[in-house]
Amino acid sequence: MEVALKPETLPGSQFVLACEDNLVFMKSLSDEQMKLIVTSPPYNLGKNYENKTSLDAYLESQESVIGECVRILHPKGSICWQVGNYVKDGEIVPLDTALYSLFRDQGLKLRNRIVWHFGHGLHCTKRLSGRYETINWWTKSDDYTWNLDLIRIPSKYPGKRHFKGPNIGKLSGNPKGKNPSDVWIFPNVKNNHPEKTVHPCQFPVELVERLVLSMTNKGDSVFDPYVGVGSSMIAALMHGRIAYGCDITQEYVDMARQRVGKLREGNLRTRPMGKPVYDPNKPKGGH
Repeated sequence: MEVALKPETLPGSQFVLACEDNLVFMKSLSDEQMKLIVTSPPYNLGKNYENKTSLDAYLESQESVIGECVRILHPKGSICWQVGNYVKDGEIVPLDTALYSLFRDQGLKLRNRIVWHFGHGLHCTKRLSGRYETINWWTKSDDYTWNLDLIRIPSKYPGKRHFKGPNIGKLSGNPKGKNPSDVWIFPNVKNNHPEKTVHPCQFPVELVERLVLSMTNKGDSVFDPYVGVGSSMIAALMHGRIAYGCDITQEYVDMARQRVGKLREGNLRTRPMGKPVYDPNKPKGGH
């Protein structure tokens, strides 16, 4: 694919990957190019891939990135920003609420505040353990790409029928399945997860798959400005989208490129979308 960039690419793949600051990378992208921008930025916690700053300085840097993301976002596009909490001296600040006005000031509209719940994580001693994060889904307009049928889940009572009224005897639910709720339960990527790499806080691919399938069409462009080890790119490429990503850590970019190569070869291990979460109390062979 020909692009107006000088990134690292893998011949024959529909993706662009660069070890570069995201503001620099985005300046080389065209206006309204991306149908979906999905990312999980640093939470300003002082992890080994970030420098901890004041909350005000963090929000100021995020404002610059969000502004560029809006410039390159397609009129029918979506931005999905996945964050947790900023913590200082035992006090938490939910970053999605702190970032809310930055997106609204850009004219975006919040469609869902998706709660991602996972079973493993912090073990706090002076407050309840935090085992969820949020994904705020923003759109540029009221006319946005939305493919609900591609992410429907099985109905609880698939054969249930109306027992009275004009629709008596007809199925009461959609035969294609039901609309998922805004609470998503996926395991986070820990040591026993098939996708685990060197990155301490990586996306599970199946989380991004839902966003890619529902908010883009085949051939659309998907961008992650904090791509890490490339999970968002993997989700996009698995479903026939064009993937873009950048990160400032060379080790992560190298790992992302390696994972894309394994995907092309059919050797990349991912957790299948829709696989039930393991229940230790469920008897083996039970129903």
